[in-house]
Amino acid sequence: MSTVMSPPSTAVDLAAVKSRQQAAWSTGNYAVVGTTLQIVGENLCEALDLRAGSRVLDVAAGNGNATLAAARRWCKVTSTDYVPSLLEAGRIRAQAEGLAIEFQEADAENLPFPAASFDVVMSTFGVMFTPDQEKAAAEMARVCKPGGKIGLASWTPESFIGQVFKTIGKYIPPAPGVKSPALWGTKARLQELFGTAAGEIRATSREFVMRYRSQEHWIEVFRTYYGPLNKTFGALDAEKQAAFKADLLALMASGNRSGDETLVLPSEYLEVVIERK
Repeated sequence: MSTVMSPPSTAVDLAAVKSRQQAAWSTGNYAVVGTTLQIVGENLCEALDLRAGSRVLDVAAGNGNATLAAARRWCKVTSTDYVPSLLEAGRIRAQAEGLAIEFQEADAENLPFPAASFDVVMSTFGVMFTPDQEKAAAEMARVCKPGGKIGLASWTPESFIGQVFKTIGKYIPPAPGVKSPALWGTKARLQELFGTAAGEIRATSREFVMRYRSQEHWIEVFRTYYGPLNKTFGALDAEKQAAFKADLLALMASGNRSGDETLVLPSEYLEVVIERK
């Protein structure tokens, strides 16, 4: 007589994961870090070959790097995020430049727009952090018109930031069943997420170089303003905080190419242009 064992439950409370993530990204002030990434949004808009007058949606836009880049190219831009304070930071930047941009609070997994509303849908280091990756990808494809484009910039698993998140996982394990955000930085995962909606997926490996006064300065800035690191340090006791910091310093030392006391540290990301069927 054989006994059939029931498989362990793999159900994941994605709503709870999303709630924790939203709290993390609302902590500190991501805009301080986000502003340094402006060149990524500019490069993505060039890769997308944006045309003036195009309807553009920036998903999980943070404080608006890609949003501003598209608006500077005379596009009709809607900027969305689920953290109101980041949208407000983007709004202030737009006002300072005299750019007409629509800002709207929205969940990347449930975009409040009709199908085929936009010529271009994009996200830089944003949508990759959604708990339900399939749903977020499907939503981006849904609101993009046939023949339109989807643009992405996502850290790769091997990148410095990818390794930072792996280091965080040593101290605070991710929720079981939730896929790594860095998978968005792999061609195989992009094919899984967008293959049925895509006519073509073009992926280019790029580097963003982090430039700080020192390795300690990077930790000070990210610990204060970058939600995931802020939350991680806050959840650890003093001994584990010291160990976590030591791991981060070692990780930076292995990639720092400055040759002096400053930090000049490249972090690989995948720049992606998807042609919508």
